[in-house]
This record gives sequence, C-alpha cells and structure tokens, in this order.
Amino acid sequence: MWGIPEFEQAGRLPVYPQYSQCALPVERAKIVSPGCLHDQGCAIFWRVHIWGARKMRQRYVRLLPWTILCLGAVLALLLAVTGSRGWSVVAGAAAVLALLGARDWLQPKHAVQRNYPVIGHVRWFVESLRPAVRQYLFEADEEAAPFSRAQRTLVYRRAKNEAGDHPFGTLLDVYRDGYEFINHSTRPVPSADPADFRVTVGGDQCRQPYSASILNISAMSFGSLSANAIRALNRGAARGGFYHDTGEGSISPYHCEGGDLVWEIGSGYFGCRDEHGRFDAQRFAAQAALEQVKMIELKLSQGAKPGHGGILPAAKVTPEISATRKVPLGQDCVSPALHQEFSNPIEMMQFIGRLRELSDGKPVGFKLCIGHPWEFMGMVKAMLETGIHPDFVVVDGAEGGTGAAPVEFADHIGVPMREGLLFVHNVLTGAGLRHQVKVGAAGRIISAFDIASALAIGADWVNSARGFMFALGCIQSLACNTNRCPTGVATQDPLRQRGLVVPDKADRVFRFHANTLTALADMVAAAGLRHPSALRPRHLVRRVSATEIRQFAQLHRFLEPGSLLDDSLADGFYRQSWEVARAESFEGLSDDLRPYGGVGEALTACPRGEGTR
Repeated sequence: MWGIPEFEQAGRLPVYPQYSQCALPVERAKIVSPGCLHDQGCAIFWRVHIWGARKMRQRYVRLLPWTILCLGAVLALLLAVTGSRGWSVVAGAAAVLALLGARDWLQPKHAVQRNYPVIGHVRWFVESLRPAVRQYLFEADEEAAPFSRAQRTLVYRRAKNEAGDHPFGTLLDVYRDGYEFINHSTRPVPSADPADFRVTVGGDQCRQPYSASILNISAMSFGSLSANAIRALNRGAARGGFYHDTGEGSISPYHCEGGDLVWEIGSGYFGCRDEHGRFDAQRFAAQAALEQVKMIELKLSQGAKPGHGGILPAAKVTPEISATRKVPLGQDCVSPALHQEFSNPIEMMQFIGRLRELSDGKPVGFKLCIGHPWEFMGMVKAMLETGIHPDFVVVDGAEGGTGAAPVEFADHIGVPMREGLLFVHNVLTGAGLRHQVKVGAAGRIISAFDIASALAIGADWVNSARGFMFALGCIQSLACNTNRCPTGVATQDPLRQRGLVVPDKADRVFRFHANTLTALADMVAAAGLRHPSALRPRHLVRRVSATEIRQFAQLHRFLEPGSLLDDSLADGFYRQSWEVARAESFEGLSDDLRPYGGVGEALTACPRGEGTR
C-alpha cells in the first residue's frame, strides 16, 4: 500500500482535507482512519507529480536557451529558404550559437558551461568586466588596490601639469589609527629650488661619484615594459636630470635616449654573461664604460618576490631580447634564485670590489628586500673585515610590484620597506659605516609625503616604479602579466604599444618628477627646513590610537654610531642578531634565533634617540 509504515502499524493513514486533490505537505497532515485510502492515494499522486515537475524544471530549464537557439536556427533557415536575406543572417547567427552550445555540452573542462550551454559564457564575460566596473564605479577614492584612485589621480594631474589644489578639506579621516602628518613650523622658510635636491653617491673607494636626484625611476626592465615605455622613461629622465634603473634585463637600445642609467645586474648576469650563464668580466667592462651608465646595482632580491628566480620561455626570447640580455635564441632564459659568483658575505664584498674596478671606479652597490636579519648583518661584518664596502644600498620593500609574481610571495614574504629601511640604517649606523654608505628606498612611493616619510627614517633618496608607470598612462588594469596592457606600458604587442606616444609620455614623466619635487620643497619649507636631507624622525607624526599621537622618534628605535662595535648596546634583538651574524657565511651561528619577536619589534621598542645619517 501507499501508507507510511508507522501509520500503517497504527492502522491510520494521513489525508489532506484542506485541498480537494490532497496536495498538502505531510507535516500538516491529519491522522485519520484507513477509510480514506482514495484521498491518500490522490495525495501521493499529486506529490509525486509536483515533485517530478519540479525536478524536470530544475534539470532542463537550464537548457532552454540552447533549445530555443537550436529551434530558432531551424526556423530561420526555413524562412531563409523562402528567399529572405535577413533571415539568412539570423539563421547563421543562431546556428553559430547553437554549435557553441553543443561544444559547451560536450566539453569536459568547464562545469558551468557544460551544465549551462551558451548562457554559461555570460559568467565569464561579467567576471572579466568586474575589475573595470569596480574601479570606475564602486571603488572609493582612498581604497588602495594596490593604489587608490586618489593616488593615481595625483600622479595623472602632476604628469599633465594640471592644478593640484584640493577643495573643501581633506578626504582622509585624521582620527583613524595610522594617520600620518608632518609638523609645520611657525617660522616657515622660503621654498628651495628642487633642482638642488640631490645626493652624492660614492665613498672614498669610488673614483667617479654620481650626483643623484632624490627621486628616480626604479628598476623595470625591457621585457616587462614595452620599448616605447622604456624610451619615454629615459627621455623624461634625461630632461629632468634623474636616473633610470635598467632593471635586471640589462641595457637595451631603448635605454639609450640620453638619460642617466643605473645598470642593475641580477643573478642571470644579463648583458654580461658567457655562454654558460656565468659572469663575463670583459662584457661587463664594455657595458659599464658607457657614458650613460652612472652606477652599478647588484640585485640580491626584489620586494615583489624575494628569494624567487624566473624563467623567460624560449618562445618569448625575441631577437631583441637575445641581443639585450646576451642569451641564445631558442632557449629558456633562466634567472636563478641566487648568485653563482659568490657564496658568502666576504666573497660578495670581493665581487663588489671587482665590479668597481672593472667599471673604472663608478659607484657600485646592491639592492635587496630584507629577510633574515643576520644575513644583512653578515654583509656588514664582511665590509668591516675586508675593508671593501658598497657605495650604496637600495632597500626594496615587500610591497613592491612586478609584472608577475606568485601570490604567496607578493603577499607573505619579505620585510616591508619602512621596517627594512630602519633596519639597514640602524645596522650601518651601529657598525660605524653609515657615513660611507648611502641608502636608497623603494616601495609604493607616489607623493611628496611618501618621499618625506622615507627620508625622515633613514633614506638618502627614493626610487619609484609604479608612480612613473602612472605618469606614462598606466590605468592599473592589473593585466601586466597577460601581454594585453591596454595602455601599451607593460606589453610587447607592437599594436598595443603603438598607443604610447614617446614624446608626449616623456613630457609627462618629466612633469611628474618636477611637480612632485616642487610639492616636497613646499612641505619641507613649511616645516622650517631648507633641504629634505634635514628631515628627521621628530618631524613626522603618526596617530596610534583615537586619543594619542607620537613622533616617529618616539615610535622607532635608532642606534647610536658604533654601538654594535662596543658594549654600549644592551642585550636585545640587535645585539643578539649581531653576535649570530657571520662574515664567512650567510647562515647564522645558531638556528634557534628567537630574539624579542624579530625586526618589527626591534624597530618599535626602546627608542634611544634619532641616530645619525
């Protein structure tokens, strides 16, 4: 029988008197005698009928658009046979979509398209529009992803030489945690000439010191950027008197537009390698002798993906890339994760000394994103032991960018720029070398305040990559790794980069640099200072709670000159890490290094003054 077992045992069956067809759900049923078997059977019939209809609707309604297209294609084809040309077009379009639906139904890779032929493509289309729709319609002005609309607009306006005045007060919440500002003076001074905002790089071991601007173009190689983008950057640098870092991809013909160059040498030794990928002294000397090359930068790691190498597939090694990087055509271009020319800090300093001699005494330094603290301290110990020291160190922050990086590396590896900068400044100061080694900084630097913040905590100059990309017209489409950059900045597609007109964009690069330094001059003057190099931690302030603000000098710890070399520094992170560091090895003396939480805690604990430059 149709009865439910527990009701059958009781001799009773459920019926549904509220409905003539007995279709009420069982939880609302009344328990009656077996006399109403007809009603019971009717109820079960209608329940099965409704359930089946519901299942049919759930199973097949998703195929309705495809079915309509197939029927429409047949109908349009029949009408087209009668002689109507318009129906021929309709029949063709419907047939194409019907075939697309058949492909979706049969393909095994995409479940959405397999279950929803034709209309499943709508999901991918809408998803592709999401970043642009969000950026243009829904993104708040101060929402950084990774740069806010306000930051991008600031660069665009300065690059176009438009007025930068802002009406109706700040859009920032000045009472939120982390808000920062510069203390002004009641006796401001006249603004200095931004052309004087320069720093001389080159210690007593350098024969050709270089006067660098305090704002320069950070490392972006030909290959990651288009040829037209490289040309525009270099022309802008030539006009503005600031340098252009080549990136790891070596010096291309597009770098030779008259701008000063910092030649970056990575672990692949591109531009100065032999057929086995090892360093070639003769090729290096020939390139380093170029008049445009003002400094040599040895790249140990970069902020976006520290500790990670890279491979440019053979298919992407064009004749231009082959000639620029000195790599063979038809083979993968490998950039290892570590250098082959040295294996410990002492050998690294010896290699730097060798590069300085081969370049006829030009400034030589290195760039890194700080990782294990004892490794950089080991490098500083090697400077003291060998008597060879670099002319500069560039600190790249983990917030740095690149065309393509693994998500985990970009999000969770490396020390952020400010903590890394403070650490490098403190170690060099504590070792008594800060006056001989200049320090640069890179990592999300866009505005004059960003520059001032870095200078106040230890930098001598700063580099910006994405700021100058915005000046070129980058719209942050986040397509750098697809070769489909819509503005022609980060692509090798000839048709796409044709949209980037070199003379116009070179002017924008120049104006962004000039107007940013003018804004910095005004900020420094408002603080009562005549030059950005006079900025100190006491001049900058950060809100740490709703009711408390502190100067950077109160927030951060600054070592005294030579304090790592004597007993004046109490036991703590710096003392313990210094004792663990070795000049003979990048590994520390102990694997069990757990001092006071790491770099971040060391930089924010026990302030002891502001140190020296």
